Amino acid sequence: MSAPSRRPEIRRRRTRAEKIAKLRKRLAASGTNDKDKDRLTARLHLAELTSPGNPLLKTA
Repeated sequence: MSAPSRRPEIRRRRTRAEKIAKLRKRLAASGTNDKDKDRLTARLHLAELTSPGNPLLKTA
């Protein structure tokens, strides 16, 4: 029996990293708009729950 391919796993990790980078960039550019900040923070939090490793958001 052969081992499963790592290609799908690598693709998932790259896609997740790109999505997180895009959300972080949009969060930094949101300025003083609290509604956008809350929405982006919630999306990053959801990504953090499914992502192993370091936390995605810095706590104050």
